[in-house]
Amino acid sequence: MATLLKSDKHGLLSAPIPDALRRLAVPMVFGMIAILMFNLVDTFFISRLGTNALAAVSFTFPVTFGLNCITMGMNVGISTSIGRMLGQGDSRSAARITTHGLLLSLLLMIIGSSIGLLTIKPLFTLMGASAELLPIIEQYMTVWYIAIPLLVIPMAGNSAIRATGDAKSPAKIMVIAGIINGLLDPLLIFGYGSFPALGVKGAAIASGISWVFALIASLYLLYQREKLLILPQWRLLKNDWQQILHIGVPAGLSTALNPLSGALLMALLASQSTASVAAYGAAMRVESLLVIVMMALGSALMPFMAQNLGAQKPQRAFSALFTAMHFALGFQLLVFIAMVPLSMPLAALFSKDSVVQNQLWHYLLVVPASYGLQAICMLLISALNALHKTIYALCWNLLRLFVLLLPAAWIGSYLYGTEGLFIGIAAANVVSGIGAYYYARKLRNSMLSPQ
Repeated sequence: MATLLKSDKHGLLSAPIPDALRRLAVPMVFGMIAILMFNLVDTFFISRLGTNALAAVSFTFPVTFGLNCITMGMNVGISTSIGRMLGQGDSRSAARITTHGLLLSLLLMIIGSSIGLLTIKPLFTLMGASAELLPIIEQYMTVWYIAIPLLVIPMAGNSAIRATGDAKSPAKIMVIAGIINGLLDPLLIFGYGSFPALGVKGAAIASGISWVFALIASLYLLYQREKLLILPQWRLLKNDWQQILHIGVPAGLSTALNPLSGALLMALLASQSTASVAAYGAAMRVESLLVIVMMALGSALMPFMAQNLGAQKPQRAFSALFTAMHFALGFQLLVFIAMVPLSMPLAALFSKDSVVQNQLWHYLLVVPASYGLQAICMLLISALNALHKTIYALCWNLLRLFVLLLPAAWIGSYLYGTEGLFIGIAAANVVSGIGAYYYARKLRNSMLSPQ
């Protein structure tokens, strides 16, 4: 009992459910905003170098996100495994999984970045980059590939720290790393003072330096405070890696489905008009802020459920799931109500083109009405990951995006153009959300009913 209480130092097993979820989710919101700002600051300073530099770095986004999907998947495997063990009061096994998980994530990223370094020119040529852009892309990606292993450890380490119930420390690490990156960007890109003007390479170096800080801070917390780092136990390494991969591979694939479906939606919109693409691109920037609380809540739900399932408290785990779902419906309804008067001013802020404004206004008026039900599906996927049912989580994301959303968007586009496509997205969110809610109820009943 003493070990169990010690593992519950952040109250995931005993505090009131809304309080525990709020303590996890609120810092995650700030951490996610820091990551968004991190990307925006990079984009802003790189855009000052000219259109070619901005276009070159834009080409790198799918590749960098694809590699990061590896880490994101491993993070789910590490986090849910640690949460279960901490819930059981087995801090020694949690430390072993953390150590082995960090080694696995680092190894996979080194393999991925090594392949990337050897294939920069052929890969980006295949993606359609012109001969004019390839040298700029090579400057950026060479540094990025060398530096990205530095980011793997803090990303995986922060997931492990969140699994203990502490979301504040990882958020602080990401905020400070973002500030360091923002300060170094202009110095290394434009060469102020004694700093050399390195262009896009400077942006990649600035990111790498900020990742060094994140790495040191994360390792310090894991080793000194959380006691989650030990010497590797080589005889158990294979079994632990298999466990993490069993959870992490489907989770990583599920994460990768989102940009893939986004690219297919963009292709649909491109067949409509350039204005449609511009309107959707602006809508995605607004949407990333409108759903950020739900994304944080989904991330908070995983360690909460994992610890409570490990502590043999499935009733409390499922109570948290439905508390989060009901909150999502209410919160996103308020967001939608707020968007009704704000949609037109926001549309005018993002574009002076009347066609783009009208389409963006339509998106912001229609799609946010479905965000609450979209969030329910997102929360179910987080819960399935916590339950180690990652294949089911992958299937639900496939269902939402490729069985419902893309066909509904295509039908809407065929019938009513761009506005119909937006209605199709909203309709798919509604259907997937209702289905996810009833599936969650069925799952709860099956797991809590006496055997």
